[in-house]
Amino acid sequence: MKALDKVRAAAGFLRRAGIENAEHEAGEIIACCLGVKRADLFRDDPSIAKDVMQCVDSSLLRRAGREPLQYILGQTEFHGLAIQVGPGILIPRPETELLVEEAIALIRKRQPQMTKLRMLDLCTGSGCIALALANAFPSADVYGTDISDRAIHYAEENAKGNQIPNVKFVKGSLFEPFIEQCGVSYAHLTFDLIISNPPYVKTDDIEHLQPEIKHWEPAAALDGGIDGLDYFRSILREAKTYLSTNGFLMFESGINQADAVSEIAKDAGYGHTNRRRDYAGIERIIAIWP
Repeated sequence: MKALDKVRAAAGFLRRAGIENAEHEAGEIIACCLGVKRADLFRDDPSIAKDVMQCVDSSLLRRAGREPLQYILGQTEFHGLAIQVGPGILIPRPETELLVEEAIALIRKRQPQMTKLRMLDLCTGSGCIALALANAFPSADVYGTDISDRAIHYAEENAKGNQIPNVKFVKGSLFEPFIEQCGVSYAHLTFDLIISNPPYVKTDDIEHLQPEIKHWEPAAALDGGIDGLDYFRSILREAKTYLSTNGFLMFESGINQADAVSEIAKDAGYGHTNRRRDYAGIERIIAIWP
């Protein structure tokens, strides 16, 4: 069977399963199974061998069951990097790319003379934020922490796959690894940037998310407590100890959370906040400093 005939048939199958952008996703799945780029698929229209067809059909069944496309493909692109993802790993979003872009811009504005920066990514997940920052500032020391063994594994593999050496991933809750980790003390480290895309979905709202999210992505990476703000409170309560002179924090936050996060920062003794709207006009990115 020719590839483009299969794309049309697969798109119809996915469309009947309720998948938006069915033709695009069908093309992505078939290109992945063939081991070619999507553009080459449509240009060359190769034939699909029997073993490849088995890969295509099993992948289509997975997608019809609402497994995220990124898990099926095994990776996604983030800020120009190929990021491996799979079950148990939060899938990077465009809003988080905006968080990275804003962080890079603010670092260059606030730390223009710094040649040796140190940065910390809390709740690192796939490592995408830490890796994008480490890639943008190759002389910096970048750290990422997460409570999940699986997340740390993926983050380390993503560092290897993208050949980014100036990043270290350590297991632990938030700042915990910088008290002690594996017998090595990090207690005296401070950071020019502490950044996080923490869990910020209200516990009761998780049930109302898309099936791809609520049934597949890790609840621990989504659940921010009753009001969605638990992690912001914890991070802002502890972060001053770990901020260097002129250091700052940056967060991604949820819909209608910017006011509450700013108030938490004020109550914790921070004097300055700056907000940035995302592509949908939502106040999503928050920079905070003493």
